[in-house]
Amino acid sequence: MTDIGGSPAPVPQKKCINLALQGGGAHGAFTWGVLDHLLADGRLHFEGISGTSAGAMNAIMLADGFARGGSPEARKRLAEFWQEASTDGALSAAEQQILERLYSFLPLENTAMAMWFDALARYLSPYTINPLNINPLKDLVERFVDFESVRGYEGLQLFISATNVFTGRLRVFSRDKITSDVVMASACLPFLFQAVEIDNVPYWDGGYLGNPAIFPFFHSTATEDVLIIQLNPLQRRIKPETPREILYRVHEITFNSSLVAECRSIDFVSHLIEQQQLPHGTEPGQYRRVKLHRIVLDYASEAFPVGSKLNTDYEFFKQMRDSGRKAARQFLDTHFDDINVRSTVDLCAETHPEWA
Repeated sequence: MTDIGGSPAPVPQKKCINLALQGGGAHGAFTWGVLDHLLADGRLHFEGISGTSAGAMNAIMLADGFARGGSPEARKRLAEFWQEASTDGALSAAEQQILERLYSFLPLENTAMAMWFDALARYLSPYTINPLNINPLKDLVERFVDFESVRGYEGLQLFISATNVFTGRLRVFSRDKITSDVVMASACLPFLFQAVEIDNVPYWDGGYLGNPAIFPFFHSTATEDVLIIQLNPLQRRIKPETPREILYRVHEITFNSSLVAECRSIDFVSHLIEQQQLPHGTEPGQYRRVKLHRIVLDYASEAFPVGSKLNTDYEFFKQMRDSGRKAARQFLDTHFDDINVRSTVDLCAETHPEWA
């Protein structure tokens, strides 16, 4: 490419950004699509990634791809993982049943397994009904990921969150501490799998306390921009009335609560920095002015009802992927110039308390 004078046109410099990947069951395939388009576009450099549950799966596949061969390999790893994790993948029917339960935060419906599980769950725990602690997803992740290479790859800050069962506090594992057990802990649903023990401490799904965690970026990356890939809607317009609708909505609210709290804190600190009541910078005693961006799954679309979090058909995964690609393209078309300049979403306004 040349400019008007015949000289080579300057290559546009990549903009740095951090990624925060939410968990959301099978809807994590939407995140796959978002990442695939951002990687193909090539104008963004990912300095750090934070992931929880399904977001942790996407994060570790992305990191493994970068460690193996950069963006092209990252796109390949993501695509292969979602193919294998689908109904059309290499897993057995029994393993698919377990994955379908894992993808959702709710029981399988309209299957003999669902009725059997629901009946037993009233009296038995995962330690009784799954004494061998079989988790096909762990086998799948270990088959895909070279964890030693990921831990040694210094081109990316990586954070995966899990919930400490003993303390009820969030544990954030940095790249050098990440193993397959850490990924499984981040996606460990306590009613299906035994708690994942790491250094003799049991852990459950990280979505309870950090979905996703943003604060790890504050002291580990230079960029102050965070792009949230959000799978659970903050707001809905229809009142839930059936047991299933109520349960889904309760889970959406629960698994967004930590994100809401962090966004309020970020907004509060930003105002204090603007008012020069807090020092801005990266040194001890200084604070970051975080610029938030968001790509969100459009739940207004009839194609993606909340119950589709249970859908593990590969055609559905591809539909979610295509939706993610489209959303990422629209985000870049609208907001690329704003990155590293200003926030493009006011999550605090969306989550501001309602005062009577």
